[in-house]
This record gives sequence, structure tokens and C-alpha cells, in this order.
Amino acid sequence: MSYLFSPTPLTGVPIAGSPDLFPVHRVYCVGRNYEDHAKEMGFTGREPPFFFLKPADAVLVVPEGETGRMPYPSLTKNLHHEIELVVAIGKGGVNIKAADALSHIYGYAVGLDMTRRDLQNDMKKQGRPWCIGKGFDFSAPIGPIVPAQAAGDITNAAISLTVNGGERQRSHIHKLIWNIAETIEHLSSAWELQPGDLIYTGTPEGVAAVVAGDTVVGQVTGLPELRVQIA
Repeated sequence: MSYLFSPTPLTGVPIAGSPDLFPVHRVYCVGRNYEDHAKEMGFTGREPPFFFLKPADAVLVVPEGETGRMPYPSLTKNLHHEIELVVAIGKGGVNIKAADALSHIYGYAVGLDMTRRDLQNDMKKQGRPWCIGKGFDFSAPIGPIVPAQAAGDITNAAISLTVNGGERQRSHIHKLIWNIAETIEHLSSAWELQPGDLIYTGTPEGVAAVVAGDTVVGQVTGLPELRVQIA
């Protein structure tokens, strides 16, 4: 038996210090997971975590030391950057307890949850899904994955983003409303996690628009920086 046409190849993310690639299965994103970002979006408090997904082929892989090129997407006039720590799952599971969650992590990377904010806001007003605002082509840039044992104290890492050299976002991973282990616990109660899953853990305050020609640089302490030019 053969396929009707050739399947789309797997997306593979480089692994720092290794010739191997991390094969992407699913891309999960956590919404409003920093308090100050929740406030700037009009919400307060520690609401229960919620999730949305991006297609695996929406991942834009940017090798270390290179600048990725993200085409400015169609239909929007308000493209926003959201810098995020990405967790790469190496061991799957369902109903994973927070106390066991870190053993399921392969490594970490710097990612961007690019958002067609005007389209997302329109969908919110109409009570419709956000897919058109979040899950478009090239909407999930990511840098190389660093294995967990080589990433240092990621829970206390600084996270920041600049646009054309000017700082837009800065915070620390310890300010996550739902920390990494708690996020995995909640997420694995809704889906069975698989090796190859990526979790974009949320963005701090300071999200704003970018335009064609802008260069976005995302950083998390201990991980290779992520550079993306909006083409």
C-alpha cells in the first residue's frame, strides 16, 4: 500500500551540540501565563490555564547564529510579537503529576508566538476560535533546543525581546503564573503528550506590533538567541 501523494516531511528543530534534529509532533501554547501580560490584555488574577494549538508545519526553524525570515502574513495590519520559553517533550504521558513533569522534558528553546492581533480580536468579539489569528504559516519561529541538563537553572532565567535593538519585553521565567511542571500537569490531563511535542509557555508583558523590515531578537538566559526578520 502506498500514499496517494508524498506526505509532508516532519519539521525538525536543531539540537544544540548535536547533529540530530528534534522531530515536531504537536505545538501547544499557553494563553495569558504572565500576570502583567494578562493585565495588558484586559484580564487579572490566576485564571485556570488554557491552551491553543498551532500546526506543526507552522514552526519556522532558525539555526543558531542565523536570522530567520518570516513573511509578513496576509489579512492582517497588526502583527504582534510574543517571546516565549519553549519546552520540548522527550517522554510522553497522560495525567502527568507536576512532581514528575520535569522528567518528561527533553530540553528548552527560545520561541515566538506571532499573532495576527486584529484577527484574533475579531474572533474574540464573535466568540469564535482564534485559529486564524494564531495558527497561520510561519507563526511559530524557534531556535535550537538545548537539552535540559545543559540549560542551567531555567526556572530563574531572564526572558527578553528587542525589535531593531530597542527593548520591548523583559521578565523572568519564575514569573509564570503556572510554572513549567504545573503546565505539563494540566496539559497532559487534556491530551496525551508525545515525544516531539513543543509547549510555548506564555509571553510576558510588552507585546506590540512589528512591520516588514523589522528584526526581532528573543533571548532566554542559557539558550541560543532567536533572530527573525519580518520579510
